[in-house]
Amino acid sequence: MTRIFIQGGTVVSATGSQLLDVLVDDETIVAVLQPGSTALGDPAAAATVIDATGKYVIPGGVDAHTHMQLPFGGTEASDTFETGTRAAAWGGTTTIVDFAVQKPGERVQDTLALWHGKAAGQCAIDYGFHQIIGDVNAESLAGMAELVSEGVTSFKLFMAYPGVFYSDDGQILRAMQQAGDLGALLMMHAENGIAIDVLVEQALQRGDTAPYFHGTSRPWELEEEATHRAIMLAQVTGAPLYVVHVSAKQALEQIATARGRGQNVFGETCPQYLYLSLEEQLGAPGFEGAKWVCSTPLRAREQGHQDELWRYIRTGDVTSVATDHCPFCLKDQKELGLGDFSKIPNGIGGVEHRMDLMFQGVKDGRISLERWVDVCCTTPARMFGMYPRKGVISPGADADIVVYDPNGHTSIGVGKTHHMNMDYSAYEGFEIDGRVDTVISRGRVIVDNGAYLGRAGHGRFVKRALSQNLI
Repeated sequence: MTRIFIQGGTVVSATGSQLLDVLVDDETIVAVLQPGSTALGDPAAAATVIDATGKYVIPGGVDAHTHMQLPFGGTEASDTFETGTRAAAWGGTTTIVDFAVQKPGERVQDTLALWHGKAAGQCAIDYGFHQIIGDVNAESLAGMAELVSEGVTSFKLFMAYPGVFYSDDGQILRAMQQAGDLGALLMMHAENGIAIDVLVEQALQRGDTAPYFHGTSRPWELEEEATHRAIMLAQVTGAPLYVVHVSAKQALEQIATARGRGQNVFGETCPQYLYLSLEEQLGAPGFEGAKWVCSTPLRAREQGHQDELWRYIRTGDVTSVATDHCPFCLKDQKELGLGDFSKIPNGIGGVEHRMDLMFQGVKDGRISLERWVDVCCTTPARMFGMYPRKGVISPGADADIVVYDPNGHTSIGVGKTHHMNMDYSAYEGFEIDGRVDTVISRGRVIVDNGAYLGRAGHGRFVKRALSQNLI
């Protein structure tokens, strides 16, 4: 049994901030105390004391969108569950939700078992699974009920990638009906993949083969259209809808409109859409832009998407911020698309930097301290059925805690704060006005003042309940 007493810090929740002390016993938070309280005797007795004076004490981050070891585009995401969860821990994330992937001809139960096998005994932090349904048929729909009983309560469909993951509107309707009946959450990659494939083909025929044209062949109009279509199908079926990695302000306007009329529609965005752009990153000289090829794509800064996405975070129409962490090395992986942008594996690595990048939004006056905790910790836990075990500092919750120093500094880049299994950083050269000092996962200190103390196998599978964030 281990006891940890975190003293002198400001505990930040989604609703407020207060000077409080936190007592951990074994894997659980047992008390949140007024400074100097003796209600439990001397809380520091027989405990490891962490001095958090001048620092924030926040729930461990919950990244609800990662892809470790994902097979894609003729290769596999470069982070294993071991390397990816270790990097997440370094950045203050203590829970991830990854995706088991069903392809045509496979049973969803078998693919979930495969992903359990990849993760078991490898993770430094706790983890759960969503299930990608890549083959919507009667057997898959029936399998959804079995997975819900096993704590996999969210299912992802794609309106993009014809021939790989794509579902047509009829299949989406059937999956939404089943999700609605089960009380499960339906997640959607919302881009019009049929139209995008035509634009990609036309670009390549013109000789527009550089990474930049990945972005221009996936225009915001086709994200807005697909988002609207998904919302209408969800309205017909009554299913809750969570739209992943939203990058276009127009798509978020569709989500905000649906939420305004009381529909259970939720939007997720990612740090890459808040900081990176079509012009500066995808348009980098030569093949450099391949580093930032992802879908949905980075948008043009001059079109004002970033400012609007920050605004929608403030209004609550962006429900949570995840990373869509899907890392590929430039050498031998992204280079599969040399001379043909359509063959560049889609994905950006960022699981390590989400908490820092969003805290920079606090420092820059874009969001409040409490909203930072809400979109990175509390609401993702509620959205995906892990609250109040995760996402909150409260008696009875798992002791997933981060001590964050607002006066510290983080330099992002390879050779600096970069522990992901990649040969470059998507945020190379970024300077953050803040620093993760201490990370505790279920009562165990796994990062402390620049030292990694965690281990593979500490993380456990989280059997999730149904979403606790529905209207």
